[in-house]
Amino acid sequence: MTRSTKLGLLACLYLAQGVPYGFFTAGLPAVMRQRGISLEDIGLTTLLFLPWALKFLWAPFVDRAGGRRVGRRRAWILPLQGLAIGLMVVLAFIEPDVDFAAVLAVVIVVNLVSATQDIATDGLAVDVLAPSERGLGNGVQVAGYRLGMILSGGVLLMVIDLLGWRVAFLLMALQLVFATLPIAAYREPPAERPSLERSGSALAALRGHFARPGAWAWALLLVLYKSFDALANPMVKPLMIDLGYSVGDVGAIIGAGGSVAGLLGALVGGWAVVRLGRRRALIVFGLLQVLAVGTYVLPAAGVGGEAAMWASVVLDNFFGSTATAALFTLMMDACRPDHAATDYTVQASVVVVAAGVAGALSGYLAKALGFVGHFTATTGLSLLGLLLVAWLLRRGAAPREVVP
Repeated sequence: MTRSTKLGLLACLYLAQGVPYGFFTAGLPAVMRQRGISLEDIGLTTLLFLPWALKFLWAPFVDRAGGRRVGRRRAWILPLQGLAIGLMVVLAFIEPDVDFAAVLAVVIVVNLVSATQDIATDGLAVDVLAPSERGLGNGVQVAGYRLGMILSGGVLLMVIDLLGWRVAFLLMALQLVFATLPIAAYREPPAERPSLERSGSALAALRGHFARPGAWAWALLLVLYKSFDALANPMVKPLMIDLGYSVGDVGAIIGAGGSVAGLLGALVGGWAVVRLGRRRALIVFGLLQVLAVGTYVLPAAGVGGEAAMWASVVLDNFFGSTATAALFTLMMDACRPDHAATDYTVQASVVVVAAGVAGALSGYLAKALGFVGHFTATTGLSLLGLLLVAWLLRRGAAPREVVP
């Protein structure tokens, strides 16, 4: 399998995850704020993504099970992709103004499906990418995800403004159909399931992950690296709505500005990880991301107008993607070959739990401090967290036998 084929396949799979996730994280908060829903309630919608936090519980089962004829990973990915397409069609025929609770219920199911698909996709990525390909592979992974967010978190908001909710979600379903074609055509090589996976229980697989030297310190590093950014970001769209931007305006800035910048940042980050080295890239890009988040103080304070908002969104998304590419590469390095999907999923779940808790608190912090105080406080906390990350790296906070 050529490198370009691997990267194209993974780009489509992660795009398929970014399409629904992008709307639910970037678009839904704007739609909710436009309907007068409080900042506290918008912040609490991050709890809808609980399946992403809990997916480590069933990751060992996904790692072990899978049809030999279809492929260990494809046996999960294909039916889950089909289910996600069906759920997008269901959402198209639910009127949000009539039954918004039903919309949120379907969102939970979509997140359960997508989180499970992500387990198999991450396992496939670790399986097919050689260590030397992981930097670029993770850049393409984040870029594909960001492209999905462009289509759903930006373009879809503009479609909702122009053509309505139903057309927007039917188009989302169609996007998922096209993103599924490469994995449907791919013929996964037959692979014997590792004996450790067959004989060990799910609990044993999870215990094995944390039994390695440095694993708990690495988990703390993951929490610190992503949680403070997650504390800031959920309030960007409500800030824009409160400043007088329409949902279409939010879609244009987040889509045309933020998501495109994020896509480019992912590719730059994947390339730079190889040149800078994994750990140096993690710190450099982490610092740039923190500084970018701090720029939201300017538009929140009424300084710079729309140009300042565009600049903040572009910088935040660009450097956020470079930092994510570096982090994901290290997470992939920290996977045992026989437990790839489980190990990667455990790490991803740690990140999601940290981000989910921070996101759930974000509305309360913004309500208490105002938007200027909110972004000032999160920038300061992020800098403190990054200093602790650098200290943990110097102390060897990683499963040492597998991280280069």
